[in-house]
Amino acid sequence: MLDRVSRILTRKPKLVAMIAVALLIPSALGYLGTRVNYDILTYLPQDLESSQGERLLEEPFHMAATSMLVVEGMPAAYTNDLIHDIKKVPSVSNAVWLSNAVGIQIPVDFIPGGLRDMFYAGDATMMIIQYDKSGADQETMEAIDEIRKLCNEKCFLAGFSVVIKDTKDLVDRELPVYVGLAVLLSLAAMSLTMESVVLPFVFLASIGMAILYNFGTNIFLGQISYITQAIAAVLQLGVTMDYSIFLYHRYKEEQANWEDKRDAMAKAIAAAFTSLSGSSLTTIAGFLALCFMRLTLGRDIGIVMAKGVVLGVATVVLVLPALLLLFDRQIEKHTHKNLLPDFTKLNHAVIRRRKGLACLFLLLFLPAMYAQSHTGVYYKLDEALPQDMASIVANNKLKDQFDMAGSHFILLRDDIPATEMNLLEASIRDTEGITSVLSYHAMLGSGIPDFFIPEELRNMLKQGGYQLLMVNSSCATASDEVSAQLDALNEIVKAYDPKALITGEAALTDDLIATSAVDFQVTNYISIGAILLIVAWVFRSLSMPVVLVAAIELAIFINQGIPYFTGTVIPFVSPTIIGCVQLGATVDYAILLATRFREELQNGKGRVEAIEIAATASDGSIITSSLVMFCATLGVGMISEIEIISSICVMLARGALISAVMSMFLMPSLLCVCEPLISRTSLHWRKAKADRKGEAAEEREDPKEREKIGTP
Repeated sequence: MLDRVSRILTRKPKLVAMIAVALLIPSALGYLGTRVNYDILTYLPQDLESSQGERLLEEPFHMAATSMLVVEGMPAAYTNDLIHDIKKVPSVSNAVWLSNAVGIQIPVDFIPGGLRDMFYAGDATMMIIQYDKSGADQETMEAIDEIRKLCNEKCFLAGFSVVIKDTKDLVDRELPVYVGLAVLLSLAAMSLTMESVVLPFVFLASIGMAILYNFGTNIFLGQISYITQAIAAVLQLGVTMDYSIFLYHRYKEEQANWEDKRDAMAKAIAAAFTSLSGSSLTTIAGFLALCFMRLTLGRDIGIVMAKGVVLGVATVVLVLPALLLLFDRQIEKHTHKNLLPDFTKLNHAVIRRRKGLACLFLLLFLPAMYAQSHTGVYYKLDEALPQDMASIVANNKLKDQFDMAGSHFILLRDDIPATEMNLLEASIRDTEGITSVLSYHAMLGSGIPDFFIPEELRNMLKQGGYQLLMVNSSCATASDEVSAQLDALNEIVKAYDPKALITGEAALTDDLIATSAVDFQVTNYISIGAILLIVAWVFRSLSMPVVLVAAIELAIFINQGIPYFTGTVIPFVSPTIIGCVQLGATVDYAILLATRFREELQNGKGRVEAIEIAATASDGSIITSSLVMFCATLGVGMISEIEIISSICVMLARGALISAVMSMFLMPSLLCVCEPLISRTSLHWRKAKADRKGEAAEEREDPKEREKIGTP
């Protein structure tokens, strides 16, 4: 069946190419129709109390998103007019300031102290703006744009929803630069490591199609995160490039056996499909491990990237052969000398020192593991953004002038007696770090008659059998102080209402920290376990998967441990993604080397000679593949102003190089030293299955032959 399909593909290359191009149209429509989510906190498990509280804010309180507008040095009349204009903005559900709380005609000195402290700080005043939709919704972002247009230079719009808006604008500006830089640097890398000037363009055309197919099919997911959108293209480019290289190399080998290049390509397709479907399993497993994160951001990235690898393999097998046949003449015409050096002498020197290098491998493990486990991470999302962004500047003003580093939203049943509410609110105010409390009961207690409270303010604070307390805090989000504060508040409110909920950015982030800590361990164990099983199945070996995965795990530990030595604190999501992606994507380097090593052993070579041949034959492919992944991700890591994206891409780029160095220097030594153990714990190791029939035992390697090259 595969031979028939490959023959059809090679006989109609123009038709195949036309179909591939035509499929780009629905892919582009699917890409445009896929929503991008810029709010990482929405990926928290929905059974958490903070997530349940967010849903209550959306319905019945219509407070899915809230922002604070700080107005400096302007008369009350300006702020009063401004709030009326803001209320008219579509998707704004409510806007609260003193004018609709106690009336603009009341002098500031006569306003109750609790309200005055909340809404005034020196010559600055603050209003609260609420939106119908969530902070990541397009309508909310449009409303934020409209509000900013109504404001002058002395107005500062703060809040998490505004940060989301600024994040979107920044990603939209940077994304074309990401892709363009990844393409240019990948072209440069391929031009250095390939013998044809045209071939890199053909490879990029094929991979570009696969990327567009992947992004187009995301429409079935409904939405993807902005992190996925930012890194998926460059990651797919880096991960799947070696599939294209493998097909082309196999095609060139088959040309010596066939007069018709189409027959050579058909044979190459059949061989490539069998090989790539196996080798891609490790990469797919690495990505799918992310789907087991409770933080569903992992599932978002995992599904998109696993799908990207599958579509990458399909494009290499179905579309790339047609492109290679169509441009074969141009590829052959524009060739140049291979710029990669010969690695024979290097590998000879490496293998001579194999015992020392194997000991070095063992010695590196403990410090690498220690550094990796002690690398600092942060969870405060706005720390990953440029500090000169308008929303970050406004948030800092809110913190400095109103002592509001964050706000908690407490939802309680609305039938709690007034005496108990007095005690509850007093306990909340006495909690360390709490600066102010706004509630319906507190306003009544300040001397404002019930009939005098405007309906819109009443509706903001009491809805559907619930009452809302807006509690402002001086403790920074994602800090130990705010975590202790949330624990204290939770204990207080649960004493009066066991079903009370606390939500807001700080509460959601606190749950994010707890969830991510578990996710990191779970995904690592699953990715390692899955890849161990796949490698064991591929090699029919018990020891080979341990050797290969241990080598790449050391590369991962070194990569993740470098920030510890440099004193760098990285975003919380980086280690989890790197742990799965680097293992899945770069274990292929080790598999390539080990496969060739086994082939040479089965051809009758001694283990020293076999590993030298295997290493020399594999080094070019390892360097090309790792350089492409390095270049595709490094550019994004260097230019992105969003540190979450920058950190992931820098670590992926660095990880590709570290894994390549591990595969070229330490892996050959490990395979050579461990070969006797591998031979005893593997099926058909020294002899192919078909060659073992009728043979009593394996032919033993001659010790004299083994030492011809020399020992350390």
